[in-house]
Amino acid sequence: MQREQLETAPDGAADWPDQIFDLLKEHGIRQVALVPDAGHSRLINRCLADNGIRVVTLTTEEEGIAQLFGAWLGGEKGVLLMQSSGVGNCINMLSVAIAHRTPLPMIVTMRGDYGEFNPFQVPMGNATQTVLEAMGTLVKRADAPEDIAPTVDATLRMAFNTYRPTATLIGQRVIGAKTFGK
Repeated sequence: MQREQLETAPDGAADWPDQIFDLLKEHGIRQVALVPDAGHSRLINRCLADNGIRVVTLTTEEEGIAQLFGAWLGGEKGVLLMQSSGVGNCINMLSVAIAHRTPLPMIVTMRGDYGEFNPFQVPMGNATQTVLEAMGTLVKRADAPEDIAPTVDATLRMAFNTYRPTATLIGQRVIGAKTFGK
């Protein structure tokens, strides 16, 4: 029987979730909306352990846009964590953030690019940046561990300074490619 395994991410990649967590705190993020994702697991656990952050587990990623729209209207900053396959679920809802000039920072772990084993992840992985940009999202990509914190920082600043959707895409090369193993 085969099961899915996560390859070890390249050296130096281990600290980026902690750096992102520190940035969330620095930027006053009080709500984190997410669909559970192995690529974000360390960051998710850090957020869950912090009483100053409300973590909302979603059924689908587009619910996170409504969640964060409500958070913003209620005076709180939030961020949406998801995997690239979830971006496809958000397309229609992104119009809400654009139409209402609402900050919507997203941190997206990529699937379907570097060394992907699952052919069903490849189409959305290849389309993620293009689709987000077509919907008016400002997108930056981090493909090396040392680029993640400054890219997320820029994404958070741009979202809250320009009142629009922004996204950091964290490349699969950083988080490690999944494989089928024994």
